[in-house]
Amino acid sequence: MGHKHTLCYTVAMFPCTLLSTLILLVTLAGCVSIQEAEDRQSLTFLQVKAAPDSFKGQPVAFGGKVLTTRRLKDSTRIEILQLPLDRSLRPGYDLTQSQGRFIALQREFLDPATLPPGTRITVTGEVSGSITMPLDETDYTYPVINIKRVQVWAALEDVAPRIRPYMGPGPYWGPYWRPWPYW
Repeated sequence: MGHKHTLCYTVAMFPCTLLSTLILLVTLAGCVSIQEAEDRQSLTFLQVKAAPDSFKGQPVAFGGKVLTTRRLKDSTRIEILQLPLDRSLRPGYDLTQSQGRFIALQREFLDPATLPPGTRITVTGEVSGSITMPLDETDYTYPVINIKRVQVWAALEDVAPRIRPYMGPGPYWGPYWRPWPYW
């Protein structure tokens, strides 16, 4: 009889143990994702811009506004005006907050028409060094990021939500809910 109670108790506890294990795994996975995001943001854009070669291979997440996208022989080069990221890794709107420009390289084919100038993006990847290219009448040293992931922020997400102003009584105003006009 004692064995029967132990078996019932073990069977009854198994779903709780399984559920506890699943909850623990989901929680740990969430912690890892948060840790990865924090690691990518631990390097600031100014640090990488000042010495890009010393951070080769380091993970980063930078964002901003696409200035140009150009298809090269073996990759696609995206020139981006850096903008600070918010908590959701979305670039800000104030262009005066920019700390410079950077280049993001996509090794696989990326059609430049899919990232026209003005598109807001967040690039997650690794620092691969720097490249110096002409910018107007001077040379500019761009930090280079090898892209692992690109988040394109759609134009609809950039538009602030509108609040409809109060227009007074509408077609359903009154003691009864019925279509207007009230005949």
